[in-house]
Amino acid sequence: MTDASGSELPAEDPGERTLPPWWVLLLVALAIAGLAFAIGRFTTFDIVASTPADDSAEAGFARDMQVHHAQAVDMAMTIYAKTDDEQLSALAYDIATGQSAQRGEMYDWLVRWGLPQYGTPMTWMEGSSDGGHAHGAAATDDEPMTDAEMREAMGMASDVELAELRAASGRDAECRFLSLMIRHHEGAIPMVDAVVELGSDERTLAVAENMKKGQTFEIEAMTSMQTRFGCSD
Repeated sequence: MTDASGSELPAEDPGERTLPPWWVLLLVALAIAGLAFAIGRFTTFDIVASTPADDSAEAGFARDMQVHHAQAVDMAMTIYAKTDDEQLSALAYDIATGQSAQRGEMYDWLVRWGLPQYGTPMTWMEGSSDGGHAHGAAATDDEPMTDAEMREAMGMASDVELAELRAASGRDAECRFLSLMIRHHEGAIPMVDAVVELGSDERTLAVAENMKKGQTFEIEAMTSMQTRFGCSD
């Protein structure tokens, strides 16, 4: 091979052939884009695969515990406005603020999972070890639970009990609150145990475990207050 002047050019060694710089950059860019696409596909698949379903324990727990927490916040704010006892006031404030925050997080879970905020109460617990303990659909006829049955199963206060708490004052109000809230907390623990047993979403399980620890501690604190106040129950 010769150049324009007729001089002989050295033969090209195929083993030494190199790509133009812009080709190198293009290939690198394409490789990075392909890797990013693959990571995105796998990440998206993982998110979809791990999103709890409408009938999952996580979804049922998030719905039912929001209802449960709403009443706890209501009762806590009621006694917070009535009591002069510093320890009980601090406990009521912690319950109201803590459970309000948890309600907000559980609401957000359902939004992110693309699921409705409401469902049939407590049916999600039927596959758990505690599923036959007055939870889920009525055990005798498989009919959905009434609101009163749901409240009783969850350890929640009735409308009459809430009205009596609001009307009470002084030590009577404090003792009523402690009795109702201890029962309320005790009703939440089987729900926590059920979602830990049946669920798999890591954040849900972590919140549930912390919830059980916190409410167990609060039950002990409220039982001690009952003794200090001389409550009958």
